Amino acid sequence: MTAEHRVALVTGGASGIGLATCRRLVADGFVLAVGDLDANGATDAAGPQGYAAVLDVADEASVDAFVAAAVAKLGRIDVLVNNAGITGDRTATVLHSTPVTEWDRVIAVNVRGPFLMSRAVLPVMVAQGSGHVITIASVAGQVAFPGRSAYTTSKGAALQLARSIAVDYATSGIRSNAVCPGMAHTPMTSWRLDVPELREQIEARIPLGTVASPDDVADLVSVLASDRLHYMTGAALVIDGGYTTL
Repeated sequence: MTAEHRVALVTGGASGIGLATCRRLVADGFVLAVGDLDANGATDAAGPQGYAAVLDVADEASVDAFVAAAVAKLGRIDVLVNNAGITGDRTATVLHSTPVTEWDRVIAVNVRGPFLMSRAVLPVMVAQGSGHVITIASVAGQVAFPGRSAYTTSKGAALQLARSIAVDYATSGIRSNAVCPGMAHTPMTSWRLDVPELREQIEARIPLGTVASPDDVADLVSVLASDRLHYMTGAALVIDGGYTTL
């Protein structure tokens, strides 16, 4: 790996916002480490120069092994994109109706996952004296999504984790920011957005009149990863078509 290459590690990179982010970062000149439960999808997203492997972000051993292997192959990590996330299944609705097992699963992926990934990557960035942690949170971390208690709680925690990293690691040359999408059309949301009447209801509440595409969110991640906004840290960048302005 030559010195001019910058390395980005993307979790959940096999589909949706993660895949769009991988494609954009490769176009921007990054070499990628891509982790996902979908091994083939991760390999395709990483490309021939990158590193890909099965990754369970909620499992400490899986995370530590993945990060160690990525650093061994690629030499450094300049950007970590904490993208892997889940909304919970159809039982994860209002609080008293959400099974404890489903609550724990959402929190494990959406909160424990970014914690474990950041915990594993930050020592690498501290040793480099530079790095950027970009966490894909959600506007659900700022305003409560009705009927999605576990998801809303998890994204609020992920947002605060991003801010905590910004405060604690600024003197080490490391920045941390959160990207907060509104509703985006991905495999995770297609069960709703592929139903015309449900999509119409959702888009009626968005001033721009449409949900985001994964590429819309990837564009914002790309700007952050470029270091053009080098003075920005601890920020929550909202990209929701105006949803939270209402």
